[in-house]
Amino acid sequence: MRTLVFGDIHSGLKALKQLLRRAEVTPEDHLIFLGDYVDSWSDAFETVSFLIELNTTHNCTFIRGNHDDLCWEWMKTSNENTTWLMHGGEATMNSYLNAGRDNWQPHLEFYSNLKSFLLDKDKRLFLHAGFTNLKGIEYEYFEKLFYWDRTLWELACAVDKNIRPGAPNYPKRLSLYHEIFIGHTPISKTTTAIPRLAANVWNVDTGAAFKGPITALDIDSKKYWQSDAVQSFYPNEKGRN
Repeated sequence: MRTLVFGDIHSGLKALKQLLRRAEVTPEDHLIFLGDYVDSWSDAFETVSFLIELNTTHNCTFIRGNHDDLCWEWMKTSNENTTWLMHGGEATMNSYLNAGRDNWQPHLEFYSNLKSFLLDKDKRLFLHAGFTNLKGIEYEYFEKLFYWDRTLWELACAVDKNIRPGAPNYPKRLSLYHEIFIGHTPISKTTTAIPRLAANVWNVDTGAAFKGPITALDIDSKKYWQSDAVQSFYPNEKGRN
């Protein structure tokens, strides 16, 4: 059984289906999705519907992303967050309205059940963005940081490559976990990127909301698969470019 971690999808259902074929995903694999299932391309409702169905035949773990939280809030309240609309939310809102509110209930349950993080028995941590508490995730003050924080990735990128885990000057936040897998911060918005390792943090957000592909990474072998650029599946749309 493989454990595959998936970066941000951003409503790119057509690209996601291609990626699942390329990675030859089977029901025996554990699929960990790091969040941001919606916002950017036009298949928001369809993407979440597909993931709900996928979970009936495959072993899936769904992490909450900031865009998922924004969409969920709008669905519950009908309050239109102007910033959200500017950053891909308008396409998501239109997708959901076109689907009809009568079809929303399974999606509301999906958003409600998203996990803030997953920590496995080997101290590998999976979450959308990061955390700030020096004692670790269980001590974090604000749950939203799990899907909004960017300082964890900034810290990892700033670590001297000559400093090894366990060294006295290795950052305390990073030393708490064997490996950390995140999305949230695109490695590139303009070109095709591959998963990037900084310190012990793997960033799997390869810019699906912009000009990049969706990526799946085998957490053990570190082999990865990618879709074509998501933009190529939606040639008449701008996405967040």
